[in-house]
Amino acid sequence: MSQDSSPPPYLRVAERLRQRIQSGDLAPGDVLPSLAEIRTETGYSGTVGQRAYAVLVDEGLVVARPGRGHFVRSQEERPVLVRRPRVAAGSGSPTEAQLTVQGVRASWDSESTTARADARIAERLGITAGDPVMHTAYVYRADGEPVQLADSWEPMAVTGGTLVVLPEAGPYAGIGVADRMALIGIEVDTPVERVTARGASRAEAALLGTTPAAPVLAVERTYYDRAAGRAVETADIVLLGSRWAAEYGTRPTPADGPADAQG
Repeated sequence: MSQDSSPPPYLRVAERLRQRIQSGDLAPGDVLPSLAEIRTETGYSGTVGQRAYAVLVDEGLVVARPGRGHFVRSQEERPVLVRRPRVAAGSGSPTEAQLTVQGVRASWDSESTTARADARIAERLGITAGDPVMHTAYVYRADGEPVQLADSWEPMAVTGGTLVVLPEAGPYAGIGVADRMALIGIEVDTPVERVTARGASRAEAALLGTTPAAPVLAVERTYYDRAAGRAVETADIVLLGSRWAAEYGTRPTPADGPADAQG
């Protein structure tokens, strides 16, 4: 009795879509057929379509956009962006300022909600687990392409009841942690950052438009009140490794020249 040696259905569906992409029938940025459309066209279940797209995502040909569908991924290399941990006071959003000076248009989505600090965040903020915090989740884009994720936590004991309690709403929306804290009388230094390299999770990859396990820089950042020494904000930042280089330190400004000799 012979066995069927043909590829399983999900690989056949993946190959059909791969051929359309590689032939140029589907161009970078084009939306791919929905799972319902694949089911109608092929007669296979939605699970087959999901597995086919998982293969193409892992190959780097397709990007999954939560709530929007699957898109052909551009294979064009993007320029590397430079990230610095601090910008000059009054520059507004640090990420926007850094991208703008590099000739890139910055945009972002954010969502703020009150939450209770878990043990990990409480330790970083020097508060008790369960204490109220303002949690804000961000997706940052450079010229429309997602390049950075961030989750920020601020103790409500610091900002609660002030005009800066919502980082991205109100009269001081989007100006960055340092400038917002200055408005309530708190001066912060350059944040403390711990940077590691790892692979993107599947959820991070979907938001960043890359493949799972693609290299990312993971930054644990904490701002401290200079006078009191207490933490006033901590964040987990995920930077797409193919788009970012991190730069630390400040280049010295040369003197105008030797002073004139005195007679």
